[in-house]
Amino acid sequence: MLITISMAAQKNKSDLILDELRRRKTSKKIVEVEEDTVKVVIFSLSDELYAIKGPEVKELLSLVPIHCVPGSPDFIPGVINIRGDIESVIKINKFLGLPDSETSTKSRIAISETDGIRSGIILDSVEDVMDIPASSVNPPLSTLGKEAKEYVSGEFLYGDRSVTILDIGKIFGRLGS
Repeated sequence: MLITISMAAQKNKSDLILDELRRRKTSKKIVEVEEDTVKVVIFSLSDELYAIKGPEVKELLSLVPIHCVPGSPDFIPGVINIRGDIESVIKINKFLGLPDSETSTKSRIAISETDGIRSGIILDSVEDVMDIPASSVNPPLSTLGKEAKEYVSGEFLYGDRSVTILDIGKIFGRLGS
């Protein structure tokens, strides 16, 4: 008789647990919200992190020989030959008024294009390519240097570090004027 009561009590306990699980399932409605994302290429310049929006980056290259063009501004070290196409190269550090940095085996050239203008940009190293939630992009800090501030579209956190998003359209616009 004890066994029968024990099995009945256990069945009752199982029913109670299942009832509670059903109640919880119906009481909590999970709503999936698809958030807009922004693809970015995160890179380093002078030990700081920067990013370019993914659609503006057409290709990432290892460093190739840069051929000097006499009379060009100091932030344009020259041109490169990419499969028969001649592309200008920007030393973005100098353009933004940042300290110059040494090139290394990690250095890359990002071929970027926007508004019909195309150029290579020398990066110290590429850290990551990722999608970030659009809501995580904040306005640029007011503490940015005057030269760099006008070419920044926002910032976000990557781990515990701040990443500044460069506005390639504004940078290339300045080159065209």
